[in-house]
Amino acid sequence: MRTLDALGHALGVAGSMTWQVTWSLILGFALSGVVQAVIRRQTITRLLGDDKPKTLAVATGLGAASSSCSYAAVALARSLFRRGADFTATMAFEIASTNLVIELGIILALLIAWQFTLAEFIGGPIMIVLMAVAFRLFVRKRLIDAARQQADKGLAGSMEGHAAMDMSIASGGSWWRRLISRDGYTSVSHIFVMEWAAVIRDVVLGLLIAGGIGAWVPDSFWQHLFLTSDPLAARLWGPVIGPVISVLSFVCSIGNVPLAAVLWNGGISFGGVVAFIFADLIIIPILVIYRKYYGTKMMLALLGIFYATMVAGGYIIEFAFGGLGLIPAQRDARVAETGITWNYTTILNIIFLLLAAALLVRFFTSGGGPMLKMMGGPAPHERQADPDPERNAPCAAQPAYPPAGSLQESRPRGPA
Repeated sequence: MRTLDALGHALGVAGSMTWQVTWSLILGFALSGVVQAVIRRQTITRLLGDDKPKTLAVATGLGAASSSCSYAAVALARSLFRRGADFTATMAFEIASTNLVIELGIILALLIAWQFTLAEFIGGPIMIVLMAVAFRLFVRKRLIDAARQQADKGLAGSMEGHAAMDMSIASGGSWWRRLISRDGYTSVSHIFVMEWAAVIRDVVLGLLIAGGIGAWVPDSFWQHLFLTSDPLAARLWGPVIGPVISVLSFVCSIGNVPLAAVLWNGGISFGGVVAFIFADLIIIPILVIYRKYYGTKMMLALLGIFYATMVAGGYIIEFAFGGLGLIPAQRDARVAETGITWNYTTILNIIFLLLAAALLVRFFTSGGGPMLKMMGGPAPHERQADPDPERNAPCAAQPAYPPAGSLQESRPRGPA
């Protein structure tokens, strides 16, 4: 009986957090769908041709407008690299795809505090700059060449089919005209549903893990782990231990935010939370994928450089925000079990659930269903970058789906 009570409490905590963030996730994915619908994949590849500061800034902006699923971001980065994009620029794109997306910022503000949203959007670019510097200092051209040879083998990782799908609007006209067209509605609905399908496993897993830990692990355990009895030691230890916990949690993307809320309540430092969230790109399953994509040496280089820049970024955020008085004084992240009441959260959830339903109906009525079966499978053969961008341009009659012929031909056509 006690076991069932404990399980019920954990599920109640997870359910409460789910209710708190539902509307924000729908809003974030809808906005992401709008942006991705008007940005074509060929454009991204063309803009990421070197590792100059301007290119890295563009890569960061394009990544922030892309998928928030870590597996899809990693697969897409490999795809861009194979098509001729610069390796450092693709890594900047990958980091931004998982750490600078709208839905992550909203859920951080709702579950923990707005200061964490600000820290993510400041810390992400800091980490990218540190990563670019580290690549120039420590990653030699022969290692990148070897990584490209390995990437060109096309070994399957995860979410290959999803990464291959370019669901942007292919019809002509201004971005606004394309967006408000029937093709625009279809494209946004397809991106919205596919993004949800890509991250739902991690979101659910993250909420369940956070619910279980929040309900069962005593505060004393976290206080000892995070050295809360010594404020300076806690600030120095947090960014070091944060990524390690993330690596061992196996949860990535926005699914690790609920666990970050539990860690914050448990006593981890502000910079430790930020470093923990950054580390979704070095969890063990993704390290295995890096090894398949780029080889063992590049996987180890990515692990070392990413970890070092996450720790350094955590320190910079910790002491900068501390000096400015921006670190929250209270540790009251929303991980307690609460009931549903008639408030702004309930109203927003109803509104955005209706929006999600409309996009879901459009997705299935426009022939998007079979795409769900393709997303986790291997990507079709990817063509090398073509100097003639018109040769790779998708047809104008429908939203552009995977550039490779076999997957594009197998996708049902939506309404014109």
